[in-house]
Amino acid sequence: MTDTTLFSPDSPVFIIAEMSANHGRDFDRAVAIIEAAKAAGADAIKLQTYTPDTITIDCASDLFTIQGTIWEGRTLYDLYGEAYTPWEWHAPLKKIADDLGLLFFSTPFDFTAVDFLEELDVPCHKIASFEMVDLPLIRKVAATGKPVIMSTGMASEAEIEEAVAAFRNAGGTELALLKCTSAYPAPPEEMNLRTIPYLAERFGVTAGLSDHTLGIEIPIAAVAVGARIIEKHFCLERDADGPDTSFSLEPAEFMAMVNGVRNAKKALGGIVFSADGKQKDSTRFRRSLFVVADMAAGEVFTPENIRSIRPGHGMHTRHYEEVLGKRASRVLTKGEPLDWDMIER
Repeated sequence: MTDTTLFSPDSPVFIIAEMSANHGRDFDRAVAIIEAAKAAGADAIKLQTYTPDTITIDCASDLFTIQGTIWEGRTLYDLYGEAYTPWEWHAPLKKIADDLGLLFFSTPFDFTAVDFLEELDVPCHKIASFEMVDLPLIRKVAATGKPVIMSTGMASEAEIEEAVAAFRNAGGTELALLKCTSAYPAPPEEMNLRTIPYLAERFGVTAGLSDHTLGIEIPIAAVAVGARIIEKHFCLERDADGPDTSFSLEPAEFMAMVNGVRNAKKALGGIVFSADGKQKDSTRFRRSLFVVADMAAGEVFTPENIRSIRPGHGMHTRHYEEVLGKRASRVLTKGEPLDWDMIER
């Protein structure tokens, strides 16, 4: 694991609430999303910094018309015109997030967006899956010296290797790679979460998940296989109009995901075979050898007068056969835990 600062392996799982277009071009709604994300337990709120003209061009040809997704038939320019976050919102939204103790950063989609976000002094940058093949953009964010998170949706291993090399050759040091399935929503059977620990080991980075599935199970499972970052789309209500709300979590769902992720991380623990913590209290209820019938001094121990039963205050059961046939050293009462002093030598 690379020696990192923002994505330390010793720190809790880093949970990002992705606002995307869920503000509906309403500033007050954007503020409410940030406040709700904080209340739901997010560590960070993430925006996307572009305009229709910085991400594509206004063209109605088939090449620029979306097919095979929930945005079927729309042009890229039209979709991004609806979805983008006005740049003049960024500074006041960052101030609100900062005041709440919520990390604020964004995904830049061109050089001007990187420069703009650097002026705001964001703590890190995000490269979206679709921009992972934009090597000049990767080099641009690497040159900022800030930590960078890259999603790997659609990318081959060779493309990831090329992007990581571009990042490091441009001076980048702190990198995280997110397993991502670029389908909206993404089906669970296409998530392939075992890729997460492979990414971490193969590229020497922090690895995590950018999740577009419905529900909260997949992020929790991702933590169980080693995810250190979870990114999930966040909205106030899923039935609101918007291009991304259908695969976003509402506040109560996001909070349940956060709790599940935190508990999953705690449950991983280490390799332990001893009774520790609260288990220690339960050891007294394990089985041990007890006298189960009144016995006279000199009487022979048999299966009728000693047994392996709960609780665990008596002699260890490994001595059961050893004790059978021996004689009681004194009068014994039903319910006494067996002890060596009760056995004639």
